Amino acid sequence: MGSPLHLAVALQATGDEAFTAKHWVDRVREAEEATLDFVTFDDSLGGEPGLDAVLTAARVAPLTTNIGLVPTAVVTHTEPFHLSKAIATLDHVSRGRAGVQLDTAPYPLHARHFGRREVLDDLWEEAKDYAEVLRRLWDSWEDDAEIRDVATGRFVDREKLHYIDFEGRWFSVRGPSITPRPPQGHPPIAATQAGFADIVFAQDPKVSDKLVFRDVTGVPEIDQLREWQEQGFAGFRIHADLHEITRGLVPELRERGLFRAAYEHRTLRGHLGLAKPANQYA
Repeated sequence: MGSPLHLAVALQATGDEAFTAKHWVDRVREAEEATLDFVTFDDSLGGEPGLDAVLTAARVAPLTTNIGLVPTAVVTHTEPFHLSKAIATLDHVSRGRAGVQLDTAPYPLHARHFGRREVLDDLWEEAKDYAEVLRRLWDSWEDDAEIRDVATGRFVDREKLHYIDFEGRWFSVRGPSITPRPPQGHPPIAATQAGFADIVFAQDPKVSDKLVFRDVTGVPEIDQLREWQEQGFAGFRIHADLHEITRGLVPELRERGLFRAAYEHRTLRGHLGLAKPANQYA
């Protein structure tokens, strides 16, 4: 008997199945029935053709109830204002189950898709600023900024909307957002870099004081998971056949008291034991 594990699965699809909503909905529902913490949706600016990860998660959100939804967003050639709005929307639609994995696009071929600039050497430093802008924009509405007073025709208390006035090397964003603050305050940000992420995907549990999830290829042995957990990993994201995880690994973990039999929270931050952050502008 040991402390419970956090488990996530990296969802992938190839061929025609990658372009059907039913495929993604069915797989996320199966992961939810197994009470996994969250699923991730891969995305990139190259490689195999596929659907937009954020939009796929938004399609799945109303058809699921508890599981966290963490799409990948390639931030090198996209604007933080637009992504902040998309992830805030996903958090509202899912009632507090959204997250986002930030990734970079270091290849010149990807840059030529956009034709705007050359690839930089310090893309992860740019991503760090990107994450800061996301969080500031999510905080640019206070939680009770919405009034929705039909009698007076007032939708929002403008005193509770805030300019973020972010000035950095890569971004100059005034704000505020045009989407109310997400239910979680800040949907968890994941990345393979430790400095700015709430969830870090890494092979070394000591890279952060944050939640470090180890990426595991194939279904691991339970004793191996326990050994990694004792080393300091908060959880594991498994890249393997979903049926082997939900019908094999999870039941075995439950038998040993290492994984939940039912969800105890409704939000992704709740699953991960993360408190809702205070609004920095309130």
